[in-house]
Amino acid sequence: MSILQNKIDFVAFVAVTMANPNGDPLNGNSPRTDYAGLGEISDVCIKRKLRNRMQDMGHAVFVQSADRCDDGYGSLSERASAVLGKPKDFKTSDLYVQKACESWLDVRAFGQVFAFKDNKGESASARGPVSIHQGVSVSPVQVEDMQITKSVNGENKDKGRSSDTMGMKHFVRFGLYKIKGSINVQLAEKTGFTEEDAEALKECLRTLFVNDASSARPEGSMEMVKCYWFRHNCKDGQHSSAKVHRSVYAQLKNPEQIPSCVEDYEIISEPLEGLKPEIFNGI
Repeated sequence: MSILQNKIDFVAFVAVTMANPNGDPLNGNSPRTDYAGLGEISDVCIKRKLRNRMQDMGHAVFVQSADRCDDGYGSLSERASAVLGKPKDFKTSDLYVQKACESWLDVRAFGQVFAFKDNKGESASARGPVSIHQGVSVSPVQVEDMQITKSVNGENKDKGRSSDTMGMKHFVRFGLYKIKGSINVQLAEKTGFTEEDAEALKECLRTLFVNDASSARPEGSMEMVKCYWFRHNCKDGQHSSAKVHRSVYAQLKNPEQIPSCVEDYEIISEPLEGLKPEIFNGI
């Protein structure tokens, strides 16, 4: 396996239809929006979905969600101790981090801070080459609230509470979100992020919402529409990441229309000298 030698930038468009792409716990789990009404998906949420897809594809992942734990370890500390051993047994923290990067794809990609009690209060950290921006909708989104009821009491002791106790469900009627990211070669060299890892990440993006359905995101309500994968011809890149990310954008075909589907938008990729993206559709 060869270490990544060329900088990579990517831009992806995600369609959300009658779903909650990322709830805000400080706002009753309503879909995240900014002051301009644009929908948001946190970078942490996107990385969680990427990690889930890494697991589905058979890669070892360090930061696993409780409902997807595949190795029986109940905490990050337990997993690290079982796989790596005790930090104090390593001559340097760099050797500890190196073994962690060799063991888990998400550590090689996103980095990780290891800070455990048996390390005398010290920590070891890896800075990952893959950076993900927040997903932001192209146009303001329409967030709707729906009252829901329960048909049965949860407990016999719920005296005074009717079985039709009210609850709330929040969702975006439709939104097209733009997600940006980059892979830095210098950091890839430090964590051992390989060409094969980059291909795995690309496949995770393409299939981002496979096995991701829930009551808040019914099957088919989240769609990876299209992804632009820019592979530069050098380590530092022919163009800045900001310029590459700006070169791909979406706009409404009819600015006076309230968007209701992907077809209401035109996705545009402006040409960049010497840099042509690989374009692929999601599933």
